Amino acid sequence: MTRETTLTYSAAKAKAENYCAFQERSQQEVRQKLYVWGLEYMDVENLLAELINEGFINEERFAIAYAGGRHRMKKWGKYKIKQGLKQKAVSEPLIRIALEGLDPEEYRENLLQLLIKKAGTLGEKDPLKRKMRLQNYALSKGYEQSLTIELLNDNELH
Repeated sequence: MTRETTLTYSAAKAKAENYCAFQERSQQEVRQKLYVWGLEYMDVENLLAELINEGFINEERFAIAYAGGRHRMKKWGKYKIKQGLKQKAVSEPLIRIALEGLDPEEYRENLLQLLIKKAGTLGEKDPLKRKMRLQNYALSKGYEQSLTIELLNDNELH
């Protein structure tokens, strides 16, 4: 992290409010940004508390938005989303809430579409090797092995 010019408390607050209003942010993201802007520990913690009280930062709202966005846009599975939220220092209970908020039907359909698309690009003819490559692909996207196997068997993509 490189430090920018040190901002005054009020300037940092205005800038942080804009930063948070642009898109949902985790406390950790905002904390890091405030340090980059040159604020000291007590100012960072006080400003974070103000931003939380004023509704600019809401960790649950962030977790739900992050999970939904990563699933819809990047087609990530629950494991990968969970890892991403952990990296953003989101608590386990909030991670659980965010993952439970994913629509199970949409989740299955996204995985199925990923598998169909990937199956079309595989040159492998051996059905067992095709199945393993598709399983590994789904695992790399963060999907559960049991769901992947179920969809592969039900849709004969291997």
